Amino acid sequence: MKKEQPKYLSLYEEIREAIVNGSFPYGSKIPSKRLMAQEKGLSLISVEHAYELLNEEGYIEARMRSGYYVIYRENDLIHVEKTKAVNEKKTQTDEYVFPVSVYMSAMRGVLAEKGDQLLVRTEGRGSQEIRSAIASYLNRSRGMRVKPDQVVIGSGSEYLYSLIVQLLGRDRLYAVEDPCYDNIIRMYEHNDVKTDHLKLGANGIRSDELSRTKASVLHVTPYHSYPSGRSTDASKRMEYIRWAEKHNAFIVEDDYESEFSPLLKVQQTLFSIEPVKHVIYLNTFTRTIAPSIRVGYMILPEAYTEEFLEKMSSSSCTVSALSQYVIARLLNDGSFERHINRVRRKLRRNMQYETE
Repeated sequence: MKKEQPKYLSLYEEIREAIVNGSFPYGSKIPSKRLMAQEKGLSLISVEHAYELLNEEGYIEARMRSGYYVIYRENDLIHVEKTKAVNEKKTQTDEYVFPVSVYMSAMRGVLAEKGDQLLVRTEGRGSQEIRSAIASYLNRSRGMRVKPDQVVIGSGSEYLYSLIVQLLGRDRLYAVEDPCYDNIIRMYEHNDVKTDHLKLGANGIRSDELSRTKASVLHVTPYHSYPSGRSTDASKRMEYIRWAEKHNAFIVEDDYESEFSPLLKVQQTLFSIEPVKHVIYLNTFTRTIAPSIRVGYMILPEAYTEEFLEKMSSSSCTVSALSQYVIARLLNDGSFERHINRVRRKLRRNMQYETE
């Protein structure tokens, strides 16, 4: 039986949709929390929670003694950087480390249950077990409509970058953020791909840079891009999607750290906005479990899944069966999400202490 969605989340999605489609235009004031609670028959706490999520994602802002106003707009040429402090450290501190005892327990369980299956080579895109576990996790925790057939497993981000070139082709111009993670550029260059470097503004790639590029592939890190630490807001994410639709282009969404966002709700992914044609989603377990876990995954856009899988038909999976089954177990039994939620709660507490 499907679990009913919390009322505050339903209200958040309803207001967000009204803002995006123009029912609440830029600069308009939305109903007060008390009035909204009366109109919807909800508790004031539910409305407050929904408004907090909208504020964190850049759809609305609170103004002293005035109320909440819409700050999302479709064609933002200038964006104001949020002033909320975020911890920019990139080191793997103790608060991020996955509990070794939990990981070892999962490994022992897999060794006992799978036996000879661990000696059998899995499908080139990964075992059905881990692909199903990842699809379920993304559906319930990230709002991403994903089927197991869309999931491809690989040994870390660098391998997946090369795989993307294999799928999309070397004759394209690939745009990257400037600055960006050095290995992104290095891997594209090793694959004989030309890159266009688009300068970052306060909250993502500058609109004028996006307008001038002739690229047909855009590689972005919407949350906490390294090394700048910049994150996109709702307007910029929609700008990326509109750019891809206008130019019939692909977006490679590199989402290596957003699960550790200290915000109350993890940032909406580009893939969840446009899951059909334009976005290829990448993530790894290097940050969320441990650097030694060289396991990443790619989510193919629904319209191109069959075509891309045909191109990969002769590929072999670069991740061991043992690692695949262990991660699937951690996802299915809730251990992974408990760890993520524990870290996010600690990060929120740290932010509160820093601002007091």
